[in-house]
Amino acid sequence: METAQKPLADLRARWIASAQAPQDAAALYAFRVLFGGLMCASALRFVANGWVERFFARPTFFFKYDGFSWVTVLPPNGMVALFLVMAAAALCVALGFYYRVAAFTFFFAFTYVELIDVTNYLNHYYLVSVLAFLCCLLPLHRGWSLDARSGRVEKSDVLPAWMTWVFRFQIACVYTHAALAKCTADWLLHGQPLGVWTASRAELPIVSWVARTPWAVLAMSWAGFLHDLLIAPLLLLPRVRGLAYAALVTFHLATAFLFTIGMFPFIMILSATVFLAPGWPRRFVDARDLSEELPAVRTRAWVPLLLTFCLFQALFPLRAHLYPGHWLWHEQGMRFSWRVLCREKNGSVSYRARYAGRDHERLISANQYLSDHQEREMAGQPDLIVQLAEHIAAELRAEGHEDVSVRADAFVSLNGRPAARLLDRDRDLLQVPSPLFDSSWILPAPTSSPAPLVARP
Repeated sequence: METAQKPLADLRARWIASAQAPQDAAALYAFRVLFGGLMCASALRFVANGWVERFFARPTFFFKYDGFSWVTVLPPNGMVALFLVMAAAALCVALGFYYRVAAFTFFFAFTYVELIDVTNYLNHYYLVSVLAFLCCLLPLHRGWSLDARSGRVEKSDVLPAWMTWVFRFQIACVYTHAALAKCTADWLLHGQPLGVWTASRAELPIVSWVARTPWAVLAMSWAGFLHDLLIAPLLLLPRVRGLAYAALVTFHLATAFLFTIGMFPFIMILSATVFLAPGWPRRFVDARDLSEELPAVRTRAWVPLLLTFCLFQALFPLRAHLYPGHWLWHEQGMRFSWRVLCREKNGSVSYRARYAGRDHERLISANQYLSDHQEREMAGQPDLIVQLAEHIAAELRAEGHEDVSVRADAFVSLNGRPAARLLDRDRDLLQVPSPLFDSSWILPAPTSSPAPLVARP
């Protein structure tokens, strides 16, 4: 028994030694500067474009995440002030000025804003919260920071290798799960939803040729899948790392040009710098070679937290496959799962309410409660349709009505297919056991193929 356990013990000892090995921290310090600077610019951009008013002042109803119904929106001036605080905190993160306070302030402010309304969910918002959380935990202000320069923290040119590992693992999770989400017949065999998106942007010179050339759309679909699947492993190989990073930058700049996906391409470009050689920034700043002599670094408390974090990020996104039916249709398990650019949904929802004393159903339009953005996002997501039904019922009860029931006529087009009914029209949405775990009230996904790629003149 002891003989069998010795190789495992030796392997564990070597792994821990490698994880604790000192490593040039320049790449992590550069990441902190770039991340903080980009987040500061993003928060100011949100205010300057009037998006605070659009997403948080105009709507009168907000969709809640399970367990976070207590998160409420601030008054308009309060939301503007919160975004300015967020921008200031992000700038302080970049400068390494009272870094711990700034990192926690940014993390809580950003995550609070993200939790206000489900219809505002984007994969890169979740990624920002995750990266900000890691910044809160790790001492990325021990170099290239005002804190280190002023003596508030002990200056160090090195950090243990595991701190780079955890950032690399997180970014690899994003790409890997994005690739798995594209392993569908729609994406790989039919070139959808890319065909729908390119057709909608056909006024652009290069895109117009792609949109009318079926094989080009399908080739782009495969290129996107292969990029997400292979980019993390290639970035780990020193011999091809430079070419892989150049391909990553090209890919994300192309997606930024083709699609309206906000800051996501730029977040991925800067985040992927953690795969580069640990000392890469020293080519431009503080050119020194630290490979000769690196001081020892010892950390012990990181192991349980690190393993828990990595297991969660690896396994939680797979929960969508535990639900019956197709996750592209029922949407269960879609959020917080890195399912990036994998479907195009358009839909319409109208509600029918009954209550005591009324012989006929009362038709209720969703747009009397929602902004255009909210209605567009809600229409393809069954759990949000239920949330609005519950809100409608609460208003009817407040008016004095009893025995209220609410049903919905919901039609959705998935990846260019003809619109199909999403929900059982006779099911009282107030009696759905749990939108999170039960899907019996959601009709099966259409079995037809998506919109075909057609050569256009």
